[in-house]
Amino acid sequence: MEDYKKAIKKLNKYNQEQIIPLLEKLTENEKQKILYQINNINFNKITNLYNELSKKQPISSEGIDEIVAYNKDKFKQEELNYYNSIGEKIIKNNEYALVTMSGGQGTRLGYDGPKGTFQIDIEPKSKFLFEILADNLKEINLKYNVVIPWYIMTSEENNNDIILFFEKHQYFNYPKEYIKFFKQDNLPLLTENGKLIIGSKKNIKEAANGNGGIFIAMYKNGIIKDMEKRKIKWIFIGSIDNILLKIADTILIGIAEDKKVKIATKSILKNSPEEKVGAICKKNGKIHVIEYSEMSDEMKNKRNIDGELTYGESHIMCNLFNIKALKMLSKKSLPYHIAHKKSDYLNNEGVLVKPETPNVYKFETFIFDAWSYFNEIVILRGKREEDFAPVKNRQGVDSPETAIKLYNDYYNKNN
Repeated sequence: MEDYKKAIKKLNKYNQEQIIPLLEKLTENEKQKILYQINNINFNKITNLYNELSKKQPISSEGIDEIVAYNKDKFKQEELNYYNSIGEKIIKNNEYALVTMSGGQGTRLGYDGPKGTFQIDIEPKSKFLFEILADNLKEINLKYNVVIPWYIMTSEENNNDIILFFEKHQYFNYPKEYIKFFKQDNLPLLTENGKLIIGSKKNIKEAANGNGGIFIAMYKNGIIKDMEKRKIKWIFIGSIDNILLKIADTILIGIAEDKKVKIATKSILKNSPEEKVGAICKKNGKIHVIEYSEMSDEMKNKRNIDGELTYGESHIMCNLFNIKALKMLSKKSLPYHIAHKKSDYLNNEGVLVKPETPNVYKFETFIFDAWSYFNEIVILRGKREEDFAPVKNRQGVDSPETAIKLYNDYYNKNN
């Protein structure tokens, strides 16, 4: 009863009374679950985020400049050999680890489950997205006679499903003691009017707090401490949904080590002004990424003297961090961004509503905002046909169909 009174008081204080009628229709167990959520939500935080970000306009190009990336094609062979030898030495010395961000679900794919458990029909046989990474890791381990530690970031929503999936598939024959799972934090979704919603699982709908939540999550879950214990120096952080992700690019590692930076990233050129990827640039002298949704039409279409898009160097979630950078960033706060998403919900009668257009706001932090804490990072331009085959949408651009073609074309050419 005390939990109930406390929760109702909070709902009234923050103008969230709309969920009270539905709350009364739930079973005692369902009600207790939601009361726990309500009493642990930071309402001040989400209210301020809503007020600040829901009315945010696209940014202007003032103070934003084009960046120049290293281009592998322009290196001499002796330079490539030099950087490659440095990168290989890091891996051979057991100073390298992989972190995979897999907190999301396969909703946009029309798939009910964690995205990493999605199966894709590549050659020579179909594989799960997690399986592709596991097989790539095993190849690297065999090549360098090491076992690379693999850390997998999940979310409250999919953590149990992912762990059960790995157990079911015997960890894809990867040494179990070298795989660790850890959860990122959640934040509630809010409607366009700033209201909480209840989902089909009879809980307040929440979503992972964005890939920028990885640093704090690694600290809270003892991942950074485990890396230090293993004497890891460089950590590659990538997403689960790019099936051409190069998880151990020795050139990228070698340049980062040689230039004595703490962060390195890989980019590709946008294929059109409308491609929905973040653009790497300089903002007030610092390396920065502007999200597609935050760019004005003028910025999207602007071109340089070479005819390339001025803000066309795309961030493809292919990031390398020194352990010292991770330790520092685990104690920093990153700015939040807003995303307009589609989410089903229960109305006051308990009927499930499935909207056809975006109806909620999600608040998330982005990993690249961490770059602002560093004076210099390495950017290495990759190639779409070698580095970027995302699996995001059910059909069309960045779908299984487009990713499969890129993957098969690459491996038929290189194997």
